[in-house]
Amino acid sequence: MTFEVGDKAVVPSHGVGIVKEISKIPVDGVDYEMYIIKILDNGLTYSVPVDNLGANGIREVIPVDAVEKVYEVLRDRDTPADKQTWNRRYREYMNKIKTGDPLEVAAVLRDLARLKSEKTLSFGERKMYDQAHSLIVQEVAVARDVDEQVIKDEIEAIFEV
Repeated sequence: MTFEVGDKAVVPSHGVGIVKEISKIPVDGVDYEMYIIKILDNGLTYSVPVDNLGANGIREVIPVDAVEKVYEVLRDRDTPADKQTWNRRYREYMNKIKTGDPLEVAAVLRDLARLKSEKTLSFGERKMYDQAHSLIVQEVAVARDVDEQVIKDEIEAIFEV
């Protein structure tokens, strides 16, 4: 997988970014070709070696036809809620978010939304919910080429049912 300047890429745990430049950076006398990716949500600049994309989980934005699979995960009410202690759930959810897999992130969002409907989320749960929500909204909005508010409204409608 290769990117060109201007391409959009997903950086796990950070969201969707745009490849701003491809540059050579010397490290210990060796020149490494690097993608410089600017994250859309917060302006963070992320550098990654061109040869190391797969190891970092950086990937292309999901195709528009995969968006429905994400929505199916969000709508799924049959999967039983995780009954582990909070610290185990937290680790498991963070590992899912770090994979950058939109289906895994959607599962975390769904589970936390379900929990949110039952009780007030703790600070850590709320922070994780917000992160998963933001990652899904960004990627689906970019995949469908619509405003993020449209996606937020659609997700809110899914969880109201």
